Amino acid sequence: MIEQLQRLPGIGPKSAQRIALHIIKRSDEEVEALAQALVDAKKQVGACRICFNLSAEPTCEICRNPQREDKTLCVVSESRDLIAIEKTREYRGKYHVLGGVISPMDGIGPEQLTIHQLIQRVSQQDVQEVIIAISPSVEGETTTLYLGQLLKPFTRVTRIAFGLPMGGDLEYADEVTLARALEGRQEL
Repeated sequence: MIEQLQRLPGIGPKSAQRIALHIIKRSDEEVEALAQALVDAKKQVGACRICFNLSAEPTCEICRNPQREDKTLCVVSESRDLIAIEKTREYRGKYHVLGGVISPMDGIGPEQLTIHQLIQRVSQQDVQEVIIAISPSVEGETTTLYLGQLLKPFTRVTRIAFGLPMGGDLEYADEVTLARALEGRQEL
């Protein structure tokens, strides 16, 4: 059980051991409910047919919501990024989940992502802006630049600003973060 738990992202040997011991101490009913919840989630959750977000329905709740703006699309690499943006309660448009980022070292090219579906969606709908919200890693930058080139003929393309976290000290920020903070500055 510990070995299997360690395969989960963010779970190291000590956390896996703690979780395993916690599960063993639980009642049979609680353990069976957890196991059944895992099996059910694996069987029922798939990709939304429109945006590729995780969904138990063919079309996710965000794509079905008539209150969401159709003219703005936010492109993220994974569903967890969509969840992070949703927690801000600032964005009211719709999304497109790529399913990763371009990473030749890992054998991931544009064909393995939902880039074709994104281009098709933007070219066939009245999308006025695509916001690219991909983490600023080497692979993320590659993906962002690639998407920008493909999408510019169809619509306005922007990207989220990057900079310093609230409460962060300038002296501890790396050069790239400081440079991005300066680039993304806004008028007061």
